[in-house]
Amino acid sequence: MTETSLFLIGPLLGEDAGSFAPALEAACAGGGVAALLLRLAAADERTLVNRIKALAPLAQAHGTAVLVELAGVHDPAALAIRGGADGLHATGEADWRDLRGRLKDGRSLGIGGLRSRDDAMEAGESGADYLMFGEPRPDGWTPPLDDMIDRASWWAEIFETPCAIYASRLDDVATLAGTGAEFVALGAAVWEAPGGPADAVRAALAALRRPEPVA
Repeated sequence: MTETSLFLIGPLLGEDAGSFAPALEAACAGGGVAALLLRLAAADERTLVNRIKALAPLAQAHGTAVLVELAGVHDPAALAIRGGADGLHATGEADWRDLRGRLKDGRSLGIGGLRSRDDAMEAGESGADYLMFGEPRPDGWTPPLDDMIDRASWWAEIFETPCAIYASRLDDVATLAGTGAEFVALGAAVWEAPGGPADAVRAALAALRRPEPVA
């Protein structure tokens, strides 16, 4: 069975982006977080680059690859590179092949916002380094757990491009790891955990070591 790694998704950050630094450092400090997605709200290009430069090294110092999702910018690939990010996360509405061509020096392209199997196959053929399934929509809605198990199992069995499957709860991590997905992604379950992000990450890593095989 594929060894599943932990992928964290940050909250949407705007003018208060700097206040996220303590939680980010706490989550990554113990190691074991393979990747982090920094989600940045629309702002001018200099501001976005400065926010990446301020936050990304806090995770990268602990061996965590940092990808960025940038809203409302003309050339997100260029800003990701200028900010020192390890890659870019795009949605289903982006020109994936164009972004793949713009990302140089080994930087990664991830694609999310995929609502159908056809969308996923097209994204996989575009040169993406990973696909993400099940992440929350803007209104907070997430697909049912059984649907995500089915989607991740289907993808992991047939395709070589890695996938990340979103878990709404820490209790779902072991189940989703059993699908064979390369990553389980967590968002609010870490940042809003009663015991803090460091405890939540430790619990998630423990669950990943005990995957529950899908029948």
